[in-house]
Amino acid sequence: MKIIVSGGGTGGHIYPALALIEALKIKDPTTEFLYVGTEKGLESRIVPDNHIPFKTIKIQGFKRSLSMENVKTIQLFLKSVKDAKKMIKAFKPDIVIGTGGYVSGAVVYAAARLHIPTIVHEQNSVAGITNKFLSHFVDKVAISFESVADQFPKKKVVFTGNPRAQQVVNETKIDALSEYNLSDDIPTMLVFGGSRGAEKINQAMVTAIPELNKKPYQILFVTGNVHYDKIMANLDGVQLNENIIVKPYLNNMPNLLSNISVILGRAGATSIAEITALGLPSILVPSPYVTNNHQTKNAMSLVSNNAAKLITEDALTGEKLVEVVDEIMLNDDVRKQMAENSRKMGVPDAADRLIVVMEDLIKEKK
Repeated sequence: MKIIVSGGGTGGHIYPALALIEALKIKDPTTEFLYVGTEKGLESRIVPDNHIPFKTIKIQGFKRSLSMENVKTIQLFLKSVKDAKKMIKAFKPDIVIGTGGYVSGAVVYAAARLHIPTIVHEQNSVAGITNKFLSHFVDKVAISFESVADQFPKKKVVFTGNPRAQQVVNETKIDALSEYNLSDDIPTMLVFGGSRGAEKINQAMVTAIPELNKKPYQILFVTGNVHYDKIMANLDGVQLNENIIVKPYLNNMPNLLSNISVILGRAGATSIAEITALGLPSILVPSPYVTNNHQTKNAMSLVSNNAAKLITEDALTGEKLVEVVDEIMLNDDVRKQMAENSRKMGVPDAADRLIVVMEDLIKEKK
C-alpha cells in the first residue's frame, strides 16, 4: 500500500499522523509513505527525524481580517494544489489522508480532484477551518470527539479516536520516576503546560510551592525550556522539599505517563487522547488563546463525565491550584473513580480503527 499523509503547523496535527504511520508500519512493513508539509512548519523537523520521506509545498493561512495578504493566500493555494497534483501523480498513492493545518488543505483537495480516496482526521471537539473546507470534497471524515460530528456532512463521519492514544498505550512501561529521585510508590502529579510550557500555570505553581512542600504526594513540575531559568530565579531562596522536582523538559514523556497518578495541564487534543487512553484523572487549564476556544470544549467533554476538573486561566491562582489538587491527590476513592471514568472515554485502538476505515475505502473505490 502507498499512502500520502499531510498535516502541519502544530504538534496536534503532526503527532497523530506519525502515530498512524507507526501503526501502519507495524501492520504491514512494506507500506510506502510520503509526508507532505511545509518548509517552515514544525513538521519539517519532526517528520525527517522519524525517517519518513518528506516533501514540501508553499502555502499560508487566511487572515481573519480583510487583507491583501489573502489575495496572496489564494494565489499560493492554487499553485500549491498544482504542485500537490504533480507529487500525487508521481507517487501514485492508494489513499491520501490529511490531519489538519493549511498544508493538508492543498494536498487533500488535489487528491480529491484526482479521484484518489481521501480522508481527513479531526482531532478537536471544534472543527478546524481546513477540515471543514475539505469535508465537502473528501470521502470520509474521521473524528476524535463525538461532539464534532454535526459540524461535518453526516454521511461521511466516522468515529475513530486519535491515533496518538494507541501509540501512548503501546509505549514500553518502565518505572521512570526514580530517574527524577521520586518514589514509584507515592501518588505523583505531573504538571505540564506543553512543550513550551504555560506561563500562567508556571506562575501558579511558584506561588503554590510553599504549601505543596507539606503534602504527602509528589509533584513533577515541567516548566518548558523557555520558562525554566525564570522559574528557577523566582524560586531562588524558596525551600523545595524532596516531594517536588522541577525540570525544563522531559525526554521520556511517553514512558513516564504510566507512572503518573494525575496530570495538570492544557486541554489540547493530543493531551486529551493520551489522558483518556491511559485512564488518568486530570486538572485541565484550557488555553484561552486558541481558535474558537476549542480547548475549553475539549476539557468539558472530560469534566462532564467526572474524569477531570477544570480551572479557567483567569481563575488560576496558587491557592486555587492547591485546593483542586488536594481534592484529588488526598482522596484515593475520588482519584480511582476519575481514573475509571477517564478510561471509559479512551480509544486505545484509535489507529487500528482509522486503518480499517482506510482499507475499506480503498476497496470501495477500486
